[in-house]
Amino acid sequence: MGFRIPSVVRAKQLIQRPFSRTKDVPKGYLAVYVGFESKMKRFVIPVSFLNQPSFQELLSQAEEEFGFDHPMGALTIPCTEEVFIDLISRLNAF
Repeated sequence: MGFRIPSVVRAKQLIQRPFSRTKDVPKGYLAVYVGFESKMKRFVIPVSFLNQPSFQELLSQAEEEFGFDHPMGALTIPCTEEVFIDLISRLNAF
């Protein structure tokens, strides 16, 4: 049995908006895919997160794994959904 911390649940709701196409991404936001091959999930995050050192570490991992050829046609971040949501929760706290 598990439980969820309210801030993590709130952060997850904020970034898991059901946008279906690139044109559906609001100004100031960026669509990213998180996960590994068969289990990728799309998130929409504020562009301001790109300047955060912890997020830049994920971008470095993405560069090492995919270079500039991302399989989903958008920025793909190779980490688990849980790790990504935890990071986004911490960034939203600031």
